[in-house]
Amino acid sequence: MTSGAARVVARLKKLNEASDAEGALTRLTLSPAHARAAGMVKRWMEAAGLAVRLDAVGNVVGRREAAMPDARTLIIGSHIDTVRNAGSFDGNLGVILGIEACAHVMDKPLPYAIEVVAFGDEEGVRFPTSLTGSRALAGTFDPASLSSVDEKGVSRRDALLAFGCDPSRAQDEARDPARTLGYIELHIEQGPVLEINKLALGLVTAINGGSRGEITIEGAAGHAGTLPMNMRKDALAAAAEIVLAIEQIGKSGAELVATVGRIEVPNGAVNVVPGRTRLSVDVRSPRDEERMRALADIRAAITRIATARGVKADLNITYDMPAAPCDKTLSTAFARSFERCDHPLFRLASGAGHDAMSFRERIPQAMVFVRCRGGVSHRPEEYAAPADIAAALAVLEDFLETIGANQ
Repeated sequence: MTSGAARVVARLKKLNEASDAEGALTRLTLSPAHARAAGMVKRWMEAAGLAVRLDAVGNVVGRREAAMPDARTLIIGSHIDTVRNAGSFDGNLGVILGIEACAHVMDKPLPYAIEVVAFGDEEGVRFPTSLTGSRALAGTFDPASLSSVDEKGVSRRDALLAFGCDPSRAQDEARDPARTLGYIELHIEQGPVLEINKLALGLVTAINGGSRGEITIEGAAGHAGTLPMNMRKDALAAAAEIVLAIEQIGKSGAELVATVGRIEVPNGAVNVVPGRTRLSVDVRSPRDEERMRALADIRAAITRIATARGVKADLNITYDMPAAPCDKTLSTAFARSFERCDHPLFRLASGAGHDAMSFRERIPQAMVFVRCRGGVSHRPEEYAAPADIAAALAVLEDFLETIGANQ
């Protein structure tokens, strides 16, 4: 393992100390732990030779100017906030890799500027909106998100002010697409595909689009002992059939996934035929047309099952995010870096959302995945091997040294 990769591993371990929970890693946006982590990242950026500032929405931004005036800027980013009881690598790895790669090329006359950005709100755990840091850079920040409140009633606006930010300038953080070379992000895969294929790295083709919603089923409650089976309008039995239908639809496409993650039976009791049921649905695909087809199939299945069982059912979509295909030029440059660093080129889509998706259709973006053990993420067992981290760093450094040749 190179000294650079060893430094990345050591800094990831150090970041674990910035937690709001004793004995576990929990670092929510704009929390005291986030402030400690931001301080560490600031010092590491400065040690790499970057000029550092805290922006209006809580991102730590380190900048290296270009060798020539009026050059475009390449953004390297990921996030340093976490879920509760998190792992060490999600988000954090991409930030620390970016800092280390910048240190490697600091003395090289690159024809573009670099910004390394440690986003402060990707996970969306503390407040009901997410990706606010990357949306600010992409120019799609919603000022209404400043009024959202956490479980203690603290607004995002007040939390930003306490963090040392000026939220009134959030929209000023938008990057000019004409002056931005692109956005790149290195991230653990958070899935098992690379491990199954015995590969350290993978090149992302697209970040899946996603639709989420709630299915409400209205039947008729009744006494479990006195209501004959052939007279029942059982909302939970209908829900069970709908869950299986959604599972089958999810299996109908190679990269399509469909999930029911929650079922609720209001006023449910052991001796009552359920009269009302609610269930969640989550549908994802790297191709929007496939996702839309799946949603149409789910609606048709819901109607068919509800009619057959004599219940009423409705699907309400509450979240819809288009797929974010990765830029061909940036991805081709990464593919060449894979080749020069002797890594097989393996392409895969991202089933999870990332900051990179905020830049869709505004700034070119590309991603590289790093293998994680067992595909485990968002848990303390999350792990990327030092050898795989070294591989990612080598590819990133090669990319930075060569991407400017054709710009």
